[in-house]
Amino acid sequence: MFERGVAIIYVSRRAAETALKIRETLLRIGVKCQVYAPSRNVVEGVFSIEKRLTNFVEDIIERVDAIVAVMAVGIIIRVIAPLIKNKFKDPAVVCVDAGGRFSISLLSGHYGGANKLAQIIADGIGAIPVITTASEIFGRNSVEEVARSLQCRIVNPESLTAINSLIVNGANVAIIFLGEFRNLPRKILGYRVKAASNLGHLERLLKNLDGAIIVTRDHIASKAFSKPVSILMLKTIAVGLGSRRNVDADAVLKAIKHALRLVGIPPALVARLATIDIKSGSSEIIEASKRLGLEPLFFSPRELGGLSHEDLSQDSDTVKRHIGIGGVCERAALLAIGGDARLILKKTRVNGVTVAIAVEK
Repeated sequence: MFERGVAIIYVSRRAAETALKIRETLLRIGVKCQVYAPSRNVVEGVFSIEKRLTNFVEDIIERVDAIVAVMAVGIIIRVIAPLIKNKFKDPAVVCVDAGGRFSISLLSGHYGGANKLAQIIADGIGAIPVITTASEIFGRNSVEEVARSLQCRIVNPESLTAINSLIVNGANVAIIFLGEFRNLPRKILGYRVKAASNLGHLERLLKNLDGAIIVTRDHIASKAFSKPVSILMLKTIAVGLGSRRNVDADAVLKAIKHALRLVGIPPALVARLATIDIKSGSSEIIEASKRLGLEPLFFSPRELGGLSHEDLSQDSDTVKRHIGIGGVCERAALLAIGGDARLILKKTRVNGVTVAIAVEK
C-alpha cells in the first residue's frame, strides 16, 4: 500500500518535530515518504517548498498515494478542495495537528486507505485516531475496504451506496466467491464467506441474504440481480519463491501462508506461484504448489536477470555468486504476472524460504 509514497507537509516550524516522527513511523514499516515545508521553516532532512502551498500540493497530488498534512484542518481543506475528483482517484489525505495529538482521516478513507494511514500514524506517534466513516464506527468493513484488502477492482461503483448502507445498518451481507476457488476461509474481514459455482447458484444464495459482495476472476455483467450486489474483479496475485536446499514442502507452505497473512490475502486468492527453473525438479516446490491447487511456473536465470523494475530490492551478492542473479523471489513474482505489476510484499525470509508477492496494477 502507498507504493508511490507519502508526502508529509507542515507549514509552521513548531510542527517539524511531529512531521519527522510521522516520517520515522512510516519508514519503519517500509512506506516511502518525504517531508516538505516552506523554505523559511525547513529543518535538517526536510525538502523546501519554493512556491505557494496550493501550487505545490497541486503538483504533487498526482505523484503520491497519500498526503499527511501537519497543520490545521482548515488549511488543508482549502488547499485540496479544488483538486478533489472522486473516491477512486483521490489520494488519501490525513491531517495531524502540529502537536501530534490527533490523526484525522480526512479524504479517501476507504479506497485510498486514509483510515488505515491515520491509524498507523496514531499508533506510531501516540496520537488519537479520528475516523468518521460509518462502517468503521459500527465495526464493519466497507465494500471499498474489502476491495482494497483483497486486491480487487470494483466493477459497479454505482452499487456502493446501497451495499454500504446495508452494511452500516447491520443487514445480512456476505462475501460470495463466484467461480473456482479452493479452500476458502469461513470468514474474511468479518464477513461470512460463501462460494457459488455459477450464476444460478449465486442467485440461490442471494435468496437468504439482504445483499452481497461478489468476488470473481471472470467478467460478469452488472445485471439486475435479485438483491443488491457489489461486484469485485480479483486482480492476478502471484507468489514468488526462493529456497535453500533441504527445505521441505511444509516449510515452503508455512512461509507462503505467513507472507500472505502479512498482506491480508487468503491463500485461495493466489493465482500463480513461480520460482527459478533450477527448482523445477524440487519436490518441495511441486508439493507446496499442489496443496495450493496451483501449477508452478519456472523462469530461467536469464529471464529473471533480465527483469528491470523499480520495486526490486538490492541484489544479494551471495545469491549472485551461487546462481548468477541477485535475487529470485521478487523477480519470479513480477514475471508471473506477465504485464504491468507491482510488489505488495518485498522479499521476506521465513526459515530458509524467501517469499515475495506481486499483483497486477
